[in-house]
Amino acid sequence: MKNMRVISGDFRGRRLAMVPGATTRPTADKVKESMFNMIGPYFDGGNALDLYAGTGGLGIEAVSRGMDHATLVDSAYAAVKTIKENVALTKAEDRFTVLKEPVARAISNFGAQGTQFDLIMMDPPYAQQKVLAQLEEFASQGIIKPGGRLLIETGIELEYPETIPGYAILRRQTYAVAQVVILRREA
Repeated sequence: MKNMRVISGDFRGRRLAMVPGATTRPTADKVKESMFNMIGPYFDGGNALDLYAGTGGLGIEAVSRGMDHATLVDSAYAAVKTIKENVALTKAEDRFTVLKEPVARAISNFGAQGTQFDLIMMDPPYAQQKVLAQLEEFASQGIIKPGGRLLIETGIELEYPETIPGYAILRRQTYAVAQVVILRREA
């Protein structure tokens, strides 16, 4: 895969390091640009959460486009190392929190701490898609603010129901082997 970069905003054009090996599948620049155009494309502050962060590309893009802060979560050592390298490229490390822990534990901890996000982005490994259960968890833990948005990239084989309790489905888009769903948390 060719180099990834920050598409737009304060960090535009910065080339991001890739996670070594074949276990991480980063979002292609074209798909990333389209995803952010669907939800923004720019933000007026707020807190973002990038789950299964991989390279950190989605969280970095969100901050580049105006989010105040992004928390990037991944459980793989190589991914966390790459995320930290990529965050350092922004020269704005104070706008990021990098956590090495399983996503389920992070969600539980955010709920226990009362931490809420305006935007949650998820790009889980296609073979381990527990998205619908995690959406229920976000709601029960209260980690997505009412009106907050979710940006979810999954494999095309995942079938979403017509309605998802507690969320409005704003958009669905498919790209080759991926699909992107944009949701808004209902009050």
